Amino acid sequence: MDSRSHTHVTAALRLCLHALLTGLLALAAVRAVGGDTPHAGAVVALTLVTAGVYGAGALAGAGARAPSVQQGALTPSVRPGTRAAALWLAGLCALWLALLVLSADALWVAFPLYFLQLHLLPTRWAVPAVVVTAAAAITSFVVHRQEIAPGAFIGPLLGAAVAVATVLGYDALFRESERRRELIVELVATRAELAEAERTAGTLAERERLAREIHDTLAQGLSSIQLLLRAAERTLPDQAPATAHVRAAREAAQANLAEARSFVRALTPPDLEHGSLAAALERLCARTTAPGLTVRFAVSGTPVELPTPYEVALLRTAQSALANTVRHAGAGRAEITLSFMDTSVALDVVDDGRGFDPSGAPVDERGDGGFGLPAMRSRAATLGGTLSVESAPGQGTALAVTLPVAVPAQGGERAA
Repeated sequence: MDSRSHTHVTAALRLCLHALLTGLLALAAVRAVGGDTPHAGAVVALTLVTAGVYGAGALAGAGARAPSVQQGALTPSVRPGTRAAALWLAGLCALWLALLVLSADALWVAFPLYFLQLHLLPTRWAVPAVVVTAAAAITSFVVHRQEIAPGAFIGPLLGAAVAVATVLGYDALFRESERRRELIVELVATRAELAEAERTAGTLAERERLAREIHDTLAQGLSSIQLLLRAAERTLPDQAPATAHVRAAREAAQANLAEARSFVRALTPPDLEHGSLAAALERLCARTTAPGLTVRFAVSGTPVELPTPYEVALLRTAQSALANTVRHAGAGRAEITLSFMDTSVALDVVDDGRGFDPSGAPVDERGDGGFGLPAMRSRAATLGGTLSVESAPGQGTALAVTLPVAVPAQGGERAA
């Protein structure tokens, strides 16, 4: 049996078992002396030796369970499941068998021995040992009393059955309690992780919102002002008094546009801070794991630098699509392909999972906490792109988002 941590309840049960065994040995000795039993001196001597051996083992750390007296501070020499404990128990049982030959009153010692055997021996050995002990007790009764009575069989067998059921039942309850305790610890840790994940997700979402607002308002406005001032500068004569002011305004707009773009870059997701979109997607595929799932990434065409909102939208779409694949698809293979074309950029996420019916899916189905298909489609539409989903039950899922690539402006300037 596995050793358990010491508690006040188990310590009390252990003391009760010590008292029970000592009392039964004392009863056998007293009855041998008072009843003029043959070999009374030998019976007393054997009870004292048995009590001494038991006391030595108890002091060395061989605790017992009644119904499951748990091990306290045990020395390495005697503890449940060890060779020392088995040898100590074998010696104790041998002394008891010798005492059983001399006195019929020794059969009652079998009851505390049941619990010792169930505590110190593995279950596969403990149960047979209990059966043998019960058989020895029954045999002793029949030999000493010279009669066969139902009580001679029922008493030891019933005691053995109660001991086995009590100890094994306690062990089952203890294991269930341990599983619940571990589950509670895991739930507390998971709740803390979820809270941290929600805080991180909120922070990232706010950063994305600010980046998108700066890009869609300030940066675009400054870019338009710069282009208009450049056009105005070209239409003015070289010596016109306003030319210098127009040029200064254009340069100020250009400087502020660069500053706005730096703000947008600073607010981009951490995955895009150290590398390109392709590198971020490759890292995403590498760290996406699920039993039996293989995720691959590929790039098609010649990569070009994309505006930050484009990169954020494509990365978030890939993250959401892969999350759906892991949680719902049960797929064995998933592929992400980033394709650069002349006038657009496309992201395809394909898996061989169980698929679903896009037309009949609820709004939140296959979503990862709020960013489901409608949200993906809305994000793509905000940037002038489209999202398409092809799927059917049992035929996998193919998701594709396509965004138009901004055409470089005249003079080498491109919109933010």
